[in-house]
Amino acid sequence: MTTLNTEISETTEEELDRCLQAAADAAESWGDLAPKERAAALETVADALDDETSALVEQAAAETGLSEGRLTGEVKRTTVQLRMFADLLRDGSYLRIVIDRQDPDFVLGARPDLRRWLTPTGPVVVYAASNFPFAFSVAGGDTASALAAGCPVVLKTHPGHPETSRRTVEIVRSALTRAGAPEGTFAAIAGRQAGIRALQDPRITAGAFTGSVSGGRALFDIAAARPNPIPFFGELGSINPAVVTSEADHEREEDVAAGFVGSFTLGAGQFCTKPGVLLLPGGSELPKQIAELAGEVSAARMLTAKIADGYRERIAEVSELPGVEVITTGTEHAADGDVPAFTPTVLHAGSVANLLEHRAALLEETFGPAAVIAEYESEGDLHRALSAVEGSLTVTLQTSGEPGPAEQDRLANLVALAGKRAGRVIFNQWPTGVAVTPAQQHGGPYPATTAVSHTSVGTAAIDRFLRPVSYQNCPEALLPAALRDANPLGLPRTVNEAGEAPGTSPKHD
Repeated sequence: MTTLNTEISETTEEELDRCLQAAADAAESWGDLAPKERAAALETVADALDDETSALVEQAAAETGLSEGRLTGEVKRTTVQLRMFADLLRDGSYLRIVIDRQDPDFVLGARPDLRRWLTPTGPVVVYAASNFPFAFSVAGGDTASALAAGCPVVLKTHPGHPETSRRTVEIVRSALTRAGAPEGTFAAIAGRQAGIRALQDPRITAGAFTGSVSGGRALFDIAAARPNPIPFFGELGSINPAVVTSEADHEREEDVAAGFVGSFTLGAGQFCTKPGVLLLPGGSELPKQIAELAGEVSAARMLTAKIADGYRERIAEVSELPGVEVITTGTEHAADGDVPAFTPTVLHAGSVANLLEHRAALLEETFGPAAVIAEYESEGDLHRALSAVEGSLTVTLQTSGEPGPAEQDRLANLVALAGKRAGRVIFNQWPTGVAVTPAQQHGGPYPATTAVSHTSVGTAAIDRFLRPVSYQNCPEALLPAALRDANPLGLPRTVNEAGEAPGTSPKHD
C-alpha cells in the first residue's frame, strides 16, 4: 500500500558538512573516470529506475495528484535522458578537444603547442522542481547532465513529493554504488536552510534550479554574492506568448482553440512552457470557442497547498483589473488531502493597449490553469506586445497551414523579434511537451533563465558543468590521457584545424 509522508526532516549542519565533504572527496575520482565508464554508471541508474517504475509512479501519484500515465511517461523521459547522456559520453565529442601543434612559421609568429578540452567544474547542488517529480527532480536532467560531466551532485529535494524523492534517491545511490562510483558521487539533502547553506559552501562549484522567479532569484543572488561567485543555472518564470495570425484565425480556428486550451490546461497549467498569453486579431471568434472548450475541462489538483494558495490569490488579483473580463470562471473543488483542484480560468484583457497598461500583472506567469487573451489591431500592436514580454522560454506563432508570400513578409520581423525574446520559436504547434533531443533549447533571456547561453533540456545541458582548460607546451607524460598524442581513450579531436579519427595518433608536422 502506498503511504503519503508529508513530514520532512531538515538536514542538520553536521549531516550537510559530511555530504559536502564526501562530494568534494569524490570529485577528482568521478571526474577522472573515462567517459565510457561514467556512461555505464548512468545506464545502470536508468535500468534501476525502469525496474522500479510501477512503485515510483504509485507513490508519486499519491503525493502529487498527477495521473499514472503522465508519471509513467515522466519516468521514461528520465531514463531516456540518462541514456542519451551515456551515448554522448561514449561519443566523446562533448569534450571539444582541440590540439594546435607547435608551429614556428605561424602567421602571427611562432605558435606554442596548445591543447584544450573541457573538464568538470566540481560538486554541483541541484534543486529539484515541484512540477516534475522525476524528469526535473532527483534523477532528472540537471542531475543527469552534471553526473555525465563528471560532477558529484548534492540534490536538494522538493517538499512537494518527499517520499517519492526518498525512494528515488535510494535507487540512484544504490545503482551508482553497484556501478563502482565513488562514495559521495550523489547524495540528497532536505530543507530550505540546508539548500541555502549548500550553495554558500566553497566546496560547491555550481547550482542548478527549476522553480519560481522569487526563489530562483534569491538563490542566484546568493551564488553571485559568495566570496568566490559560482555559476547558477536557474529556470525561473516564463509567460510563453502565442500569436495567431489573421490567416490562422480564418483557416484553423477550431484547431487553434483546441490546441491552446489543451496546452494551457495541461498538468493543471503547472508546466513552465504553458502558453500564458494569446494574442488574437481584433474581432476574432476564438475567445468564444476557447471559453466553451475551457469550460468543459475537468478540475485538476494543484501540486501543493502552497501553490494552490498562490494561484487563488493571483486569479483574484488579475480578475479585478480594469478592462479585464473573466470569460471562463474557474471554480475550486475539493481533492485528496488538503490540496484543492481548479477548473480553468480564461481572462480577456481586451486590447493590446489595455494589456500593456497592466503589463506588470497580466504579463507575469500564472502557475496554474489560467490564461490571458488580448486582441491586436495592427502589426505595430503585435510588436509592442511581444516587446513588452520579458525573457521567455518560448514564443509560439500560429499561422496558416502553408504561409504564402504576403503572410511570410508580415511574419519576418515578428520571427526575428520572437528569437530575441525566447529560446525556442514554435510554428503551428504548442510549447508544452518539450522534446528531449540534442537540438533542443530550453532556456531564454531573464527571467526565463539566469544563463541565456545554456539549455536545461537536451544533451547540450552538459555544457553547464564543464569548463575549458588549455595546456601550453606541456610534457607528454603530464598531459591528461585525452590530450596525449597516442589518444589512448580514442576520443574525437581537432588537430591543427582538421578532424582526427578516434583511435589514431596524429603525426607531427
